[in-house]
Amino acid sequence: MRRAIPAIRGRVQAGVVLAPFTWFRVGGPAEWLIRPADTEDLLALLAALPKEVPLTVIGAASNLILRDGGLPGVVVRLGRGFAGIARDGDGLIAGAAVLDATLAEHAAAQGLTGLEFLCGIPGSIGGAVAMNAGAYGAEIKDVLDWVELATPRGLERLPAAELGLSYRHSALPPRSVVVRARLRARPDQPAAIAARMAEIRARREATQPVRARTGGSTFRNPPGRKAWELIDAAGCRGLARGGAQVSERHCNFLLNTGTASAADLEALGEEVRARVLAHSGIALEWEIQRLGVPLP
Repeated sequence: MRRAIPAIRGRVQAGVVLAPFTWFRVGGPAEWLIRPADTEDLLALLAALPKEVPLTVIGAASNLILRDGGLPGVVVRLGRGFAGIARDGDGLIAGAAVLDATLAEHAAAQGLTGLEFLCGIPGSIGGAVAMNAGAYGAEIKDVLDWVELATPRGLERLPAAELGLSYRHSALPPRSVVVRARLRARPDQPAAIAARMAEIRARREATQPVRARTGGSTFRNPPGRKAWELIDAAGCRGLARGGAQVSERHCNFLLNTGTASAADLEALGEEVRARVLAHSGIALEWEIQRLGVPLP
């Protein structure tokens, strides 16, 4: 495997445990963890990496359960070289590693509105594009103009209309990595923008376990329904397995209470799905991404 990885300027490490990188603080090792220095570095990696080598990209890992057996192949994590923000007319161009909340704050300081919803989404811009993240009545597809992707063929720019964006879904090309995105906005008074962001943060603080080890919304909302209401009605609020628990504050959130394994979290999620199906006949779909292999 090491021979398949080209010489790059970024960091290349074997067997790095990924749990510290995730919001849940669970997960086994990456076979190889690679942190490219910049876009040129990433392009060199993708061009040389054999197609048969598994490739996984993680960002802030706020919406992931990384399984205890780890991730085979190459895991790419974008860092400082992908964290730029630039004003571009009535919008902003942001690197994939920019945190959603950071971009919202930058837009507010620039007197640009329309991106306030990002302050309520844990994660980075790359991940937000990949899953069409949304909150408080807005989604990435509502503000995204284009995205730049690093691919094995080179750097490509695609308009938002070609990304197949839908509820918590995108159709990014295989083995492509988001490196930059342009999000449009419109002028407004910074004080008014800041007030709206403060309201979003207050609502989030009051209704979500934001200070816990969690991964955001666990299940997608079924059409016309709220996942948390179905979970609550099925008697799952506070349900626990090992060190994993359904949040008492917002029962569409799973928590690592301190000793949970990825297996605990995933098994608890499946138990919630089974109880909701038995109670309401509705099959909840995972919103959190579950990656890697379980322990034997």
